[in-house]
Amino acid sequence: MSVLEIIVGAVVLLISVVLIIICMMQEQKPQNATAALTGASNDSFYDKNRGRTKEARLKKITFICSVVFFVLILFMDIVMPLLTK
Repeated sequence: MSVLEIIVGAVVLLISVVLIIICMMQEQKPQNATAALTGASNDSFYDKNRGRTKEARLKKITFICSVVFFVLILFMDIVMPLLTK
């Protein structure tokens, strides 16, 4: 194995652990069947300022980490074999 493979593998491992921890920290959304069927929504102060809450930050971090994870996996699968030839 080359040094690049070891480094990318370690980064993928680290990101996967971070993703697991962040997903476990997030709160579950309530499963309300009535609201799903009727399309009801709550316009409250909390809903309007959702982008500033802890949950919103965790959601953004989860999204960013998952995109980086996906790109690194594609890099390992497509580009790394071409570099090792």
